[in-house]
Amino acid sequence: MGVIQIRGVSDSAHRRLKARAALAGQSLSEYLRLELERHARLPTIEEMVALVADDEPVGGEPSSRAIRAERTTRERG
Repeated sequence: MGVIQIRGVSDSAHRRLKARAALAGQSLSEYLRLELERHARLPTIEEMVALVADDEPVGGEPSSRAIRAERTTRERG
């Protein structure tokens, strides 16, 4: 397991994070470890672009046209 040490965190950020950890019933280290793990699982913008780059475009009519048609149908009742 890796070790990360962060220096230079402002006092206000430290207090807020420590308070959040306490509200979650966790130590500051545990809270930050879980937050870093969660953040590491999120894809970056570049990864998201790569994921959707090969997707087929969605066809069909434009949503504005579908909404307009639905509104017209409801108005005619």
